[in-house]
Amino acid sequence: MRVLSSVACFALLSLGVCAGAQAFTGEEGQLIESINAYRSQAQRCGDQGSLELPPLSSDTRLALSPEGTRDLQQAMTRAAYPMVNVQAISLSGPRDAKSAMNAIAESFCQVVLDPQFVDIGVSQEGRDWRIVLARPLLSGRLGDWQAEGQKLLQEINAARKVARQCGGQPFAAASALGWNTTLAGVAANHTRAMANHNYFDHIDRDGRTPGDRAELAGYQYRLIGENIAAGRDTPRKVVDGWLASPGHCATLMNPDFSELGAAYAVDPKSDAGIYWTGLFGAPQ
Repeated sequence: MRVLSSVACFALLSLGVCAGAQAFTGEEGQLIESINAYRSQAQRCGDQGSLELPPLSSDTRLALSPEGTRDLQQAMTRAAYPMVNVQAISLSGPRDAKSAMNAIAESFCQVVLDPQFVDIGVSQEGRDWRIVLARPLLSGRLGDWQAEGQKLLQEINAARKVARQCGGQPFAAASALGWNTTLAGVAANHTRAMANHNYFDHIDRDGRTPGDRAELAGYQYRLIGENIAAGRDTPRKVVDGWLASPGHCATLMNPDFSELGAAYAVDPKSDAGIYWTGLFGAPQ
């Protein structure tokens, strides 16, 4: 038996965000690229290791002047950014994006590797920099977990119809996955646990892996894989995020998988608010 897993953390951009989601250029754009490259690989930060994280989305509303207000909440209100959480990094001294990235990796790795953040804005004035990371409000309305899990299956199958590159790895179009109720139940239980206990990981609080959970539920498999996401409130946005992340994309496009179970869960007390699990299987 083999187990594949990929992890992603995203948040939904509510209505109107697209107007602010624009590309940054010059040194500011290069710093965003460097931060996203840093997040795309497991990193050591202090005494902890990070998971592979998806890219942050650039949003010009988060480009706050280094000399601007220190009241971030007030600044987000003026910028019409409906944030849940925001944090800023201020740097003074780096000449360019490379030097700024070195300073961030050395002193602010916990901030840029925090999976709850999904948007970023960078501003530079001479040797002064301000990097703002934020997570916006959720705004979607969903049906029950079974219905939305089936919609996630439809989005995944639509994606599998198209040949694509997942990072540097090419994938041919793959056959459609079928719905498996056992995998769906396992996905639902894990998603609810993440939401209720406010954690985001493939390993649950009892130390079980996706393969462990599937096997305990009676699913006999040759191969198992799991993608998780947090913060996005529609199946389409979840799949779009997975396709933008090489590891998740590779799991989604893997032709060896033939079945899927999926679910979401919401808990307003949790950091991300909403969590998703897609559990891919190839039965024996």
